[in-house]
Amino acid sequence: MISLAVPAIYSLTSQFPSATTHARAPSRCACACVPGRQVAEQPLASMEAEQAAAAGETPRFRWDTFGSAPSEPQWEAIRGLSPKLPNRCRALMARLVCLPPPDQDGDEDEETLGALLVFWVKAMKPKRTDWLLVMKELTAMESPLLAEVLEHALLEDSFEANVRDYTKLIHIYGKQKLLQKAEDAFHAMKSRGLPCDQVMLTALMDMYSKAGDLTRAKEIFNEIGLLGLPMDKRVYGSMIMAYIRADMLDKAEDMISEMGDQQIVAGKEVYKALLRAYSYKGDSEGAQRVFDAIQFAGIVPDTKLCALLVNAYCLADRINEAMIVTRNMRSARITPCNKCIALILGAYEKVNRLEGALAFLTELEENGVIIGQEPSQLLAGWLRRLGVVQEVEQVLKDLAVDRKNTLEVDRKKNLASDRKIKRRRSKSKRSFASSLQHK
Repeated sequence: MISLAVPAIYSLTSQFPSATTHARAPSRCACACVPGRQVAEQPLASMEAEQAAAAGETPRFRWDTFGSAPSEPQWEAIRGLSPKLPNRCRALMARLVCLPPPDQDGDEDEETLGALLVFWVKAMKPKRTDWLLVMKELTAMESPLLAEVLEHALLEDSFEANVRDYTKLIHIYGKQKLLQKAEDAFHAMKSRGLPCDQVMLTALMDMYSKAGDLTRAKEIFNEIGLLGLPMDKRVYGSMIMAYIRADMLDKAEDMISEMGDQQIVAGKEVYKALLRAYSYKGDSEGAQRVFDAIQFAGIVPDTKLCALLVNAYCLADRINEAMIVTRNMRSARITPCNKCIALILGAYEKVNRLEGALAFLTELEENGVIIGQEPSQLLAGWLRRLGVVQEVEQVLKDLAVDRKNTLEVDRKKNLASDRKIKRRRSKSKRSFASSLQHK
């Protein structure tokens, strides 16, 4: 078993170059995940530190003790670690969970984290799989230390860093909009002689796209082509999203057409983003073009895509076309959602056409569409503003009674038809039996 008796963490910055490993400590149970034993050994650890200080020696660093007692949420996080986690990884994770929150300057805590990782490497001799297990646990916990741990691991020979590891780090920094750190990681990768592939450049392009830097995104896109790397739908999709975020929707459409010429089909999320952009602008013609392109690409529209098209027509005050969309949805066995119904009612209210709105609702109910809460509240508010709530309520009650009577009549008709069918079947059975007896 490897000795855990290494110099104290707080003395690393001043004594690490000359630090040496001390003799093996007497064997004790050193499990960082057992609260009772950890708390019980805190006085023992402090006594050992005081004795070492009195003797002029460097105090030992113990993995089973903490500078301060962990809080209850920290203990819960430690208990929640994967039971399959090796002890060397569990010891590090327990210390990472109990690290104090970073100060405003963050310098002191960064040194503490770096020192902790240095001691872990020195004492535990981890392999790449150990590093990956630690980062997997940090990812599951959504720990803010993930990027720093990965950044440190990239410098360790035991991690055996490759291009995908740098891609993951750049992706993390891109989510946090830390462009400068992502660029530094990219240059560090190139300085180590690792090849820059299409996945890495696509991650960079996506980062610049989300940051609103269209110029840098276009430079990366052109660099991918100049390097002769494959131009797949991910590359085109990232560039299309950059154009959409820059509100250059015509450029995005042109790139989709270019993809079609190369027999590359864009993803559904790209089409949806472009349709959403046209819909929110009230450009019904552009929204209809994209909607047709979606169907031409073999993608079956769902209620969300149809709602975006309805929204475009409603914002453009083209209510008839919006109603045609809902009819086409019913023809395709897609039930119009409450959002579509509410959008059309809002468009009718905008032009003050109550009769048209009621006719639209009647058409939906006749086709078995149930009016949900959102359109019902919208209609109720509209009627309340018009001051005709009582009249409409009476009309709705009459309609409900008529509908109930109609359903009762239909039920009786169905029962009568079922009885006729049963009689015919029994008659046919009797005739068949009598014919057998006659024979």
